[in-house]
Amino acid sequence: MTTTTEPVGVLLRRWRERRRRSQLDVSLAAEVSTRHLSCVETGRAAPSRDMIRRLCDELDVPLRERNALYLAGGFAPVHAERSFTDLGVARAAVEAVLTGHEPNPALAVNVRWELVAANRAVAPFFGDVDFGTEQPFNVLKATLHPDGLAGRIINLAQWRAHVLRRVRRQLERTADAGLAELLAELNSYPSPASAAGGSAAAVDDAAHDLVVPLRLATDYGELALLYTTTVFGSPRDVTLDEIAVETFFPANPGTAALLRAAVSR
Repeated sequence: MTTTTEPVGVLLRRWRERRRRSQLDVSLAAEVSTRHLSCVETGRAAPSRDMIRRLCDELDVPLRERNALYLAGGFAPVHAERSFTDLGVARAAVEAVLTGHEPNPALAVNVRWELVAANRAVAPFFGDVDFGTEQPFNVLKATLHPDGLAGRIINLAQWRAHVLRRVRRQLERTADAGLAELLAELNSYPSPASAAGGSAAAVDDAAHDLVVPLRLATDYGELALLYTTTVFGSPRDVTLDEIAVETFFPANPGTAALLRAAVSR
């Protein structure tokens, strides 16, 4: 859980500013007076537990940070933080998505991109990257590190830029300190001057004008993958709030055949 010694009003103002919302806008949506919200933010009034909840709902504050706001306001945290193994039907739902997605790769990660669970197709997908070199295993470090997948990503410059933009947007939304550290480390990795593969890569990517594909050279042949992200609606547990399931799909028939062959071996 995030810990802080800052007043609850300062934290609420920071989240409002992060969301680029005015006091008037937020007060109307959360059904509090603008004057009272101003007093809360400046420390002249103490928000009730219910007001913290309403403001957090309106500002889409992550559950981990909501607990910090409750503590700063003098209240006990509301949201539990269970391990993945203790998530019951939610864990079963994640595992059902992962298994049902085979022979295509799918994995579940937390907000810091640490691996939570994966299906059988992920092992050949990562090839010779050692899952035991770092615990917890960080998917983005393994992807962009020079000793990881980076040397086999054909459109590395394009994919790296996409990943970094995504992490920056995620950091802006969550304000997670671990994510800020991850972004700094990813930025420190060598940056390719241009996408590997030269003009051939550019020509091939022109066929994928719907999404940016991940083009990966593997022992089974070249894979072209697109992905979707699935999160839980209305979570009340911190762990569940931070889990995302990344499901990869073949971007062409050749990749579909290679993935089927890889899983069957």
